[in-house]
Amino acid sequence: MSHILEDPTLERSFEGHRDAVTCSAFNPNMKQLATGSMDCCLMVWNFKERARAYRFVGHQDGITTTAFSPGGRFVASASRDKTVRIWIPSVKGECTSFKAHTGTVRSVQFSPDGNSIVTASDDKTVKVWAVDRHKFQFTLTGHQNWVRCARFSPDSRMIASASDDKTLRLWDLLSRDTIHTYHEYAG
Repeated sequence: MSHILEDPTLERSFEGHRDAVTCSAFNPNMKQLATGSMDCCLMVWNFKERARAYRFVGHQDGITTTAFSPGGRFVASASRDKTVRIWIPSVKGECTSFKAHTGTVRSVQFSPDGNSIVTASDDKTVKVWAVDRHKFQFTLTGHQNWVRCARFSPDSRMIASASDDKTLRLWDLLSRDTIHTYHEYAG
């Protein structure tokens, strides 16, 4: 039994950035899409016909990554300007800025409960932040090169981080220690 898949068709084109688009994320409510760009702007696009897009300005350098909170109440963006911003995706575009990294921030993700975010950076660190208190919590160190990505486990008890040092580290959030380091496969 074979199924012939049809080629996808363009549903809608979004135009508004003034430079290369570097990242995108769907709002869990499936009513919005966020995009970041080298133009230093975060845009939130509404899927309704003729609905306006929101342009959020605040980063001083290109945006590298974006993510919505699990409930879609917030959208986070990270940048080459070493900051992370959490925005309310509405007309006002209110935001909170977080700064603790000393290099480009490559990755941002909300915890499954939406109370924390984890970031990864070219400064070789992973950082955890409290969303509601707008506060840096702690740093995870151990990578020997840029950290490209960090993700919470589904139960929020661990973080996995991937680095240019060719390792994947699994961190326990309670002890803040590395549980295991997965090295480059030599086979």
